[in-house]
Amino acid sequence: QVQLVESGGGLVQAGGSLRLSCATSGRTFSRYAMGWFRQAPGKEREFVAAISRSAGRTYYADSVKGRFTISRDNGKNTVYLQMNSLKPEDTAVYYCAAVDAWASSSYYYRGTEYDYWGQGTQVTVSS
Repeated sequence: QVQLVESGGGLVQAGGSLRLSCATSGRTFSRYAMGWFRQAPGKEREFVAAISRSAGRTYYADSVKGRFTISRDNGKNTVYLQMNSLKPEDTAVYYCAAVDAWASSSYYYRGTEYDYWGQGTQVTVSS
């Protein structure tokens, strides 16, 4: 079992930046691949970014590529999402998620691949 707690959300103006953190506890953090997802009101949850266990591979949704950066610090048991050049359409509840391993390296974007989820943190971008 692993517990995930997100933080760092808030209200920011368009063009601004936020850094989300997801602190984990429980089993060894380095054994988990991690992902960030988001869900806006009235919309389905969508993939944002993912990172492999060793941080050797990162993946991004097209909508955030070039603006967001996922990273992890296995020594601090934490995964981060640096969000720059924020847009109003980035407004959502952001969730981090963990899995021992993706069934396939091409499945990183599937929410169903992940076994553990945090409670979410709200990000609101004003225009």
